[in-house]
Amino acid sequence: MSDLSKRSTIYFEPEIHHALRVMAANTHRSVSQFVNEAVRMALREDQEDLKAFEERATEPLLSYEELLQDLKAHGKL
Repeated sequence: MSDLSKRSTIYFEPEIHHALRVMAANTHRSVSQFVNEAVRMALREDQEDLKAFEERATEPLLSYEELLQDLKAHGKL
């Protein structure tokens, strides 16, 4: 752990905590490493989602009713 790391208390459900400890032991990694990687992955996914929203911002909006009509017209409903 680096000197720049911050300490935090996280409460896991018992089953999740057990699985995480077993996984860490089996891979010779720490629980902190797994948690940090999981958070990084979630943040990357959020970043990708925000980029996709931005790229599609100029697309025309389709109401729910219009979506249903389109699905029906194309034999999907």
